[in-house]
Amino acid sequence: MPGETLDEALAAAAEQNRLGIAVTLTHLGENLRERSEADAVLAHYQATLARIGAARLRGEVSIKPTQLGYDIDPELCARHARTLAEAARVHGSRLWIDMEGSDYTDGTLQLYRRLRQTHANVGVCLQAYLRRTRADLEALLPMGPAIRIVKGAYAEPPQKAFPDKRDVDDNFHWMAEQLWQPSARGNGAWATLGTHDRNLISELELLSKRMGVGAKDYEYALLYGIQRNEQLRLVKSGRNVRVLISYGAHWFPWYMRRLAERPANLLFVAKSMFAG
Repeated sequence: MPGETLDEALAAAAEQNRLGIAVTLTHLGENLRERSEADAVLAHYQATLARIGAARLRGEVSIKPTQLGYDIDPELCARHARTLAEAARVHGSRLWIDMEGSDYTDGTLQLYRRLRQTHANVGVCLQAYLRRTRADLEALLPMGPAIRIVKGAYAEPPQKAFPDKRDVDDNFHWMAEQLWQPSARGNGAWATLGTHDRNLISELELLSKRMGVGAKDYEYALLYGIQRNEQLRLVKSGRNVRVLISYGAHWFPWYMRRLAERPANLLFVAKSMFAG
């Protein structure tokens, strides 16, 4: 994290842009219980999009349904999300919908489908470690969806998520292959590849070449400050690169919850820091 404030996040975004890297901003906070809190998040993201536009940054925002009031009222969340989708459209950017724990998968996909009826500039995250994700992607493909593929970070039981990394990687690879099929691309599908795994990146590069997918026809998404050298290497090789910049006062509970859910995350961060 570059800091807790929007000013710090925007300063970091401008720095990334100067390096040829686009950004996605996300304000930390989940599972809000008061409507006033959800309304405040809406206002914050409206202001964020306005400032991204005013500064002419290559930037998007990514929201969580529970941050916009899904636990309070799914209809409230849908209204707030549609307002932000329209604001993003005006500024010429895409609104991303994050995927939370598996209890929210159905609701998140329903929200995405509703927004896509009126706004083509909306994308959704799918988690490669969930067993259900292949069916979810196949159901979305006729829409020509924008999908950010990630491995998944929430604690899930083995009946819901693959416990073995190789299975997760295979699913990630399969998802990219489906989004790169000529029929899917012709229908407007877009793939954002959210991974720091250099071996998987190498596999995806080979897949894109085999399928005739141009370097500018997809993008990689990595976390701010993690594997900076890899980010710059991808930029220099002509790839689209985007970093996710998280900020906000709720960083500590968010960070500790992630470590509690998956202690391996701590080892990954430590290795990334020393590896650049």
